[in-house]
Amino acid sequence: MKSRDIRKKFLDFFNQKGHTIVPSAPMVIKDDPTLMFTNAGMNQFKEYFLGNKTPKTTRLTDTQKCLRVSGKHNDLEEVGKDTYHHTMFEMLGNWSFGDYFKKDAIAWAWELLTEVYGIDKDIIYVTVFEGSDSEGLELDQEAYDYWKAIVPEDRIILGNKKDNFWEMGDQGPCGPSSEIHVDIRPAAERSKISGASLVNMDHPQVVEIWNLVFIEFNRKADGTLEKLAAQHVDTGMGFERLSMVLQGTTSNYDTDVFTPLIREIETITSTEYGTSEETDIAIRVIADHVRAVAFAIADGQLPSNTGAGYVIRRILRRAIRYGFTFLNQKEAFIYKLVDTLSKQMHEFFPELKKQKNIIYNVIKEEENSFLRTLAQGLLLLDTVIKENDASEIPGEKAFELYDTFGFPIDLTALILQEKGYTLDQKGFQEALEKQKTRSRAATKVETGDWEVLIDDPVEEFVGYDLLETPVKITRYRKVDSKKEGTMYQLVFNITPFYAEGGGQVGDKGYLQAANGDVVYIVDTKKENNLIIHLTKHLPKDIHETFTAVVDAKQRERSAANHSATHLLHQALRSVLGTHVEQKGSMVRSGYLRFDFSHFSKLTNDELSAVADFVNARIKEHLPLEENRHTPYHLAIENGAMALFGEKYGDVVRTIKFGESVELCGGTHVKNTRDIWHFIIRSEGAVAAGVRRIEAITYDTAQEYFTSQTEAFHQVKEVLKGNSADPLKAVTALQEENSALKKQVEQLLKEKAKGLKSELKASLESVDGVQFLATEVDLDQGSIKDLAFDLGSEYDNLFLLFGSNHNNKAMLSCYISKELVKERDLNAGTIVRELGKLIQGGGGGQPFFATAGGKNAAGIPEALQKAKSYIQA
Repeated sequence: MKSRDIRKKFLDFFNQKGHTIVPSAPMVIKDDPTLMFTNAGMNQFKEYFLGNKTPKTTRLTDTQKCLRVSGKHNDLEEVGKDTYHHTMFEMLGNWSFGDYFKKDAIAWAWELLTEVYGIDKDIIYVTVFEGSDSEGLELDQEAYDYWKAIVPEDRIILGNKKDNFWEMGDQGPCGPSSEIHVDIRPAAERSKISGASLVNMDHPQVVEIWNLVFIEFNRKADGTLEKLAAQHVDTGMGFERLSMVLQGTTSNYDTDVFTPLIREIETITSTEYGTSEETDIAIRVIADHVRAVAFAIADGQLPSNTGAGYVIRRILRRAIRYGFTFLNQKEAFIYKLVDTLSKQMHEFFPELKKQKNIIYNVIKEEENSFLRTLAQGLLLLDTVIKENDASEIPGEKAFELYDTFGFPIDLTALILQEKGYTLDQKGFQEALEKQKTRSRAATKVETGDWEVLIDDPVEEFVGYDLLETPVKITRYRKVDSKKEGTMYQLVFNITPFYAEGGGQVGDKGYLQAANGDVVYIVDTKKENNLIIHLTKHLPKDIHETFTAVVDAKQRERSAANHSATHLLHQALRSVLGTHVEQKGSMVRSGYLRFDFSHFSKLTNDELSAVADFVNARIKEHLPLEENRHTPYHLAIENGAMALFGEKYGDVVRTIKFGESVELCGGTHVKNTRDIWHFIIRSEGAVAAGVRRIEAITYDTAQEYFTSQTEAFHQVKEVLKGNSADPLKAVTALQEENSALKKQVEQLLKEKAKGLKSELKASLESVDGVQFLATEVDLDQGSIKDLAFDLGSEYDNLFLLFGSNHNNKAMLSCYISKELVKERDLNAGTIVRELGKLIQGGGGGQPFFATAGGKNAAGIPEALQKAKSYIQA
């Protein structure tokens, strides 16, 4: 059975059982601060389980793209080493919100697996929660009895809390689960050893394929459990493992989910899958990781050095490293797999085809960048080896390569082994653990339970129309973190505060009590469909009615910038072409940032055309045309722009200014004239194929013009007599300055030539080396020219020059290449050591290197020590 048919049969089955089929949510999560990525099928339904939103239907089904590489669910280091763990995977799921429960969930799972998919009933095992004394929970007798009516009791296995009690996190909805395992070992093996003994023992052919979770409790902050008002079903079946079972293979990677990618990797790298363990692991790593990276980029997450972007970069670099080390790939190649992946999966995930060019170029650029890092790391590792006298390389040195330069530790260990060295693994792990401890301490957050004051789960946002309104606090909780200290999160019955989302920052403002007391709202965020207002202090009487007031000035600025991003998007598509798509934005009160797909730097003419387009729309005084309740399909049919990676509901809000129409939940000006003016401050690259424009509007643009006018008058004042034509006067000054610089450079060269003969006369013969260590009054460029000029006349020259030019201490070391080779000298190593005397550091090549520092008083001692490097 082909993988596409496996997906379809699952969705069709539950559709016939009254479930609505919903699309996969983006893999990159943007509206839940507790998660970076969708790591389970239930993530997009958290608000339903928490009771913060009521679903339109109580039965849903989908196939959800997931990523597990960080936090509690972290499979990254297992990927490739076995045949059933993955970073990105699909989870087939069916959901019940207060509708059916254990009986139907179990019966339908059995029906689908045995009757629709035709899996042999005799190879299926199930687990049931055995209970927990510490939690005061008994055996899940209800699930046990339902299974007992279907399967023999010797295939029902009791599982502990670790395996059979599912929790969303440290707090929140949870409940017992029932796993379904399949034993796909050959019949001969099954007859010798019962599959029951191998369940949950990490056997590659006795695998869990489906987990039925029965959500009936809520975990509180103190660890206790309370019964939920309604019971829910949350199931997740691993699509890749199911494909393995149904296609009769013993590895996920032998299914048609992965074989097209593996065949392409074999072709590109001239290798053959199945010939060696090292090669097989590398190919599996690459086949898995390219999927994760491609889907993340399609959802709008570019590789970067922080947050979710760092996780994506780390996954891709792991794939590059395996290709570099085990497949001998010294040039970028993983990007070539994007076309195969797109062809294979675009039917169910059209974003792969739509975003193919961006994915292709971003991966290619990331590969080239990391390959350069690897080359640099190899040179640095050579230096570490040369500077180390012992056969074991210190762990902290290896950690520095890993932490500062991104050089993989296992590659470090491999190279050291090839060169006859060992690595202090314990020292490395200690350094790594210290860093992790610091990071955990810095980011640790303790969140209390919600204190519910009013049972009102539906919070109405009125901020499109009002900036001030009476409110009641419906719930609050305390949050402690090292970064922010103690904060309180408040939820109101209604709120005028806009929560951070769609690139726009959250509102600030205050709550005012009847007696005039004020509590300031420092930020507004959204979590699981709740608008959360952050404060440093609780009001004295949390039960009274308050007046919620939004900071109107900041809102006006943010609204102007947000509306400008819509006009900018339209302008870029008009000037550059319809290939331009928004790839991210940041709307603050002071400026806007807009990322978009384009493959070259914008020319000055293009930037001018874009700014002119936006300002023309501003001058047209276009009114805001807002529709808050448009069916999604109708909005798209009417030409509204939707962004990849965003999650939209059935009903959406559209924002229209003239010909610009977008789906958007942000705040906007009532008329484009309120933007006042649009000024582009910068344009540059974010990643391959993605550019970024930063711009200002409204009063920030007014302040910019005011400051520029003042600066212009100051320039005229400085020019004094030449102020009638400032441009001409400045041009003349530039030309004069350029001519003077050339004269100075010529004088310095002549000075260096005159100095050369004096230095030659000062050369001292030390152990067969022409040696000189002295201080010179030259700039760095002249010193380098002088050193190489002298070096051209000798093949045994050692020079160390000290200088204090423009209040910066410098050391420059030149060593003839013949000496470098014969005596194993290294100018880079020497200046790094001597640089400590001038409170600085540096480096360079073995035959020429420089160091800079702030302590010129240390130059004489450095010059004095230079001779020790050549004396026997």
